[in-house]
Amino acid sequence: MSTIEASADVDVPVRMAYNQWTQFESFPRFMDGVRRIDRPQSTMTHWVTRLGPMTHEFDAEIVEQRPDEKVSWRSLGRPRHSGTVTFVELAEDRVRVTLRIDFAPRGFMERGGNALGVVHRRVRNDLKSFKEYIEGQGRETGEWRGTISDSRVRPNSGQKHPDVPNWPTG
Repeated sequence: MSTIEASADVDVPVRMAYNQWTQFESFPRFMDGVRRIDRPQSTMTHWVTRLGPMTHEFDAEIVEQRPDEKVSWRSLGRPRHSGTVTFVELAEDRVRVTLRIDFAPRGFMERGGNALGVVHRRVRNDLKSFKEYIEGQGRETGEWRGTISDSRVRPNSGQKHPDVPNWPTG
């Protein structure tokens, strides 16, 4: 198992950075190699990624999500990985975003890319691109403020969420 961790200090309020991060469908705008992400349920995402000549599709389960603090996930199946992104307020309009990914490279290409630091550079560059994206945009494209713990969804502020059956409306 390999671990990669990188941080970026982003010049926006913590709420704005967190809100943008919850908009998984926007990741292809700032993450190189991410072709598409769908969020069919509050706790599930479907990813299509590309690294070099290899395309991967996988599902990931969001296992913990706390507004303005963190989002953690784990893949279901291959490629096997898990991760956490945390948000630490440094000042009123500045937040440190830290991304940690644990993964098991498989096959010659993935092991070689990992040994050469390709994945680590990609994570650092993706965080830098996220910083540029949200700072340049000046606002988030949406938000999801619910809480997820042990894959159980809890609403925040009576918010409705269309893809969760029987979602409490407050």
